[in-house]
Amino acid sequence: MEIAWIGTGIMGAPMARRLLRAGHRVHVHNRSAEKARALSADGATVVADAAECARGAEAVFIMVSDTPDVEGVVAKLEPVLARGQLVIDMSTIAPDAEREIAARLEKSGIAYLDAPVSGGETGAIEGTLAIMVGGDEAAFKRTQPLFEHLGKRVTHMGPAGAGQTTKLANQIAVAVTLEAAAEALLFARQGGLDPAKVIEAIGAGAAGSWQLNNLGPKIVAGDYRPGFFVQLMRKDLRLVAEAALEQGLALPGLALMTSMFNAASALGHDRDGTQAVAHALDSVAVLK
Repeated sequence: MEIAWIGTGIMGAPMARRLLRAGHRVHVHNRSAEKARALSADGATVVADAAECARGAEAVFIMVSDTPDVEGVVAKLEPVLARGQLVIDMSTIAPDAEREIAARLEKSGIAYLDAPVSGGETGAIEGTLAIMVGGDEAAFKRTQPLFEHLGKRVTHMGPAGAGQTTKLANQIAVAVTLEAAAEALLFARQGGLDPAKVIEAIGAGAAGSWQLNNLGPKIVAGDYRPGFFVQLMRKDLRLVAEAALEQGLALPGLALMTSMFNAASALGHDRDGTQAVAHALDSVAVLK
């Protein structure tokens, strides 16, 4: 299949690489051109202009940072998109924005899916992402063979925007669970335990979680190398807060984690992995 991939950052590059290795012909574009050029060794064709990248592609993937970025990319693509093309946004952005884009493109006969992912850089590299998809079911079925190269669990959640709403629910669970893991390990350390052994002891029981078992060892080692940036989690939690306000919901765990990730940012961790929230915890929790 002829594929256009726009956005080759920490998640987008390994995802595009998996489609290349599956035998698809992939044209790539990134605002910072050097990130796209790194994929040329894998057989990608690097294109300097987003619209030219998408021209004639059967499927156009977008993987950028925030709502305005997706809206800007789509605005560049619209003049060259043709009836029957698929556009798949795998970024994490506002559900309302996805609904608006999908409705606009549908009028021109262009199918649009919002398909955010969970699993971080490791999941992108290994093809084990969870992919939650909103949009037309027929378009989902057309895209499913491509999704299967990228994720191990692909779920059609409903109409446009449903994928993003699911991803925001995911981020609530991720953030609060990460805080629980960080607090448990801090408590263990202050109690004189080896926190690595604590992970081993409780990680297979009721306290086990992806956050504890995968990010817990990094917290113990003080390893803040990113699989998913603090900066991006702060953006996601902002999107959750906006959506919760529209729904008339007060989410106390969300408020706590927004504060904790803002503290991590203030400590200089914006471009570190989300496990750096443990450093923010250390700065506020130790009373003596």
